Amino acid sequence: MLRQAAMHLPGNGHHEAEQLLMHVLRRDRAWLFAHGDERLTVESARRFMELVVRRIAGEPVAYLTGIRGFWTLDLEVTPATLIPRPETELLVELTLAKLPDMRRPWRVADLGTGSGAIALSVAIERPRADVVATDISAQALMLAQQNAERHAVDNVEFRCGDWFAPLVGEHFDLIVSNPPYIAQNDPHLRQGDLRFEPLPALISGADGLDAIRAIAADAAAYLCPDGWLLLEHGWEQGPAVRKLLHAAGLVDVTSVRDLEARERVSLGRCKSRR
Repeated sequence: MLRQAAMHLPGNGHHEAEQLLMHVLRRDRAWLFAHGDERLTVESARRFMELVVRRIAGEPVAYLTGIRGFWTLDLEVTPATLIPRPETELLVELTLAKLPDMRRPWRVADLGTGSGAIALSVAIERPRADVVATDISAQALMLAQQNAERHAVDNVEFRCGDWFAPLVGEHFDLIVSNPPYIAQNDPHLRQGDLRFEPLPALISGADGLDAIRAIAADAAAYLCPDGWLLLEHGWEQGPAVRKLLHAAGLVDVTSVRDLEARERVSLGRCKSRR
């Protein structure tokens, strides 16, 4: 049944079929390998095929199983949030590189936290850091809080509001965000997993830069001297984002490429006030 299902699934069909079957059976891949000749119960077979049919119709595997791996975490995901993607792990890597001292009580803000992927990953790697995660979606924040509880992370505070609105009067050593950055008429919105993900977390105006404009414009007011702003963006948006960071008065502005050699993250430093 696994082989037959894999033939009809998009992309890496065998891997996706395994994920769905592991979810139905509540078993890991090693168990599947060791029990490959066992027959499924009628109920398990029914549930598995229901998920396969939904996947063939396009629903993301992460929404079907309710779980997505990110960094070192298995995160709960729902259609209320974006599905964490491997390329966003670059944002975590760069954030940790800017916070090298694990003993220091860094202050970090994650804007538009969604499932909490970035905030929780940073908080686990920097247990003395004080991380504040914001999101305009109460549903997303509830899910992020559940993920924090799932992994016993207690150094993240979740606040509801648009970008910096919940942070008035505060300053941070580092601000990080994976904001919406897809243009409203981008044809990719009608393809693949994006068809099922929440549009407000994907679309950001005519050119995809409205959210990044808003964050960049206000970031310096919330950064400590020499604090950093790190932003994920689309692979063609690097030059435009660097221009926005320069216009906001940030220095040492640069972009970093992902594993596919595409500009994926841009960052800038707040000038020292000393």
